[in-house]
Amino acid sequence: MTRKQASGLTAAQLETLCGHWPGVTRDIKWGAALVFSVGGKMFAVTPSDGSEGGRLSFKVADDRFLELTDQPGITPAPYMARAHWISIAEPQRFGTVELEAFILDAYMLARAKLTKKLQAELGPQPTIKANKK
Repeated sequence: MTRKQASGLTAAQLETLCGHWPGVTRDIKWGAALVFSVGGKMFAVTPSDGSEGGRLSFKVADDRFLELTDQPGITPAPYMARAHWISIAEPQRFGTVELEAFILDAYMLARAKLTKKLQAELGPQPTIKANKK
């Protein structure tokens, strides 16, 4: 029997995924935007109330920005595109595992911009555990 692959990433799932990563803080900004940061540097944003179809925006590596924004359903994030942020209007069109990997990459990019001292204080880098049955 085949199992359907999980898709999307809600605000609650995002909180479960990265809320315990070293140095992660959460804030509500711009009304209802749930913002995840590390060391004061934002790495992911989603509506806290699930509005906007659960839009998910996050930082990507400079060399992946054009590649990703050429894909259907992925656009440059408003106001943040110059910093190589992308926006996924309908996260449920993407696999949860794929989105989790994007968020981990976004965290690592933001963390890499911190001072070496602060990076060392944060401790080991997080990993994504394989999905359980």
